[in-house]
Amino acid sequence: MSLEQNIMTAMKTAMKEKDQDSLRALRAVKSAIMLAKTEKVGTELDEAAELKILQKELKQRKDAMATFKEQNRDDLADKEAAEIAVIEKFMPEQMSEAEVKAELEKIVADTGASSMKDMGKVMGIANQKFAGKADGKMIADIVKSLLG
Repeated sequence: MSLEQNIMTAMKTAMKEKDQDSLRALRAVKSAIMLAKTEKVGTELDEAAELKILQKELKQRKDAMATFKEQNRDDLADKEAAEIAVIEKFMPEQMSEAEVKAELEKIVADTGASSMKDMGKVMGIANQKFAGKADGKMIADIVKSLLG
């Protein structure tokens, strides 16, 4: 079942249960998927594109939550946290930092990267390999430590 179908099923359940937090998050994800589909008329989204959409929605919520916490708006931060929990249910299982580091060490060895000049090459391969499975900031930090 595609992500869009899973979202629609979850939306129906949320409507029946009158779960406003879930419904708000699911509607936002569905809207983002529909927008992406209309940008590429006549094509279906592949799994990688769907993961990118989920990651973008998740990042937006995390950034908003951090901003709300800085401004002492715990009520709004709690809403964002609830939406984050809903969206994370649709994400693949996240890799641990140790797993990511081990894989990045292999990528660095395979590409022959030796300095920060090679970071772009390593990040390109890493972003494809870890799409949706690891945080981009964590990947970049580990690559910097390996090459720096």
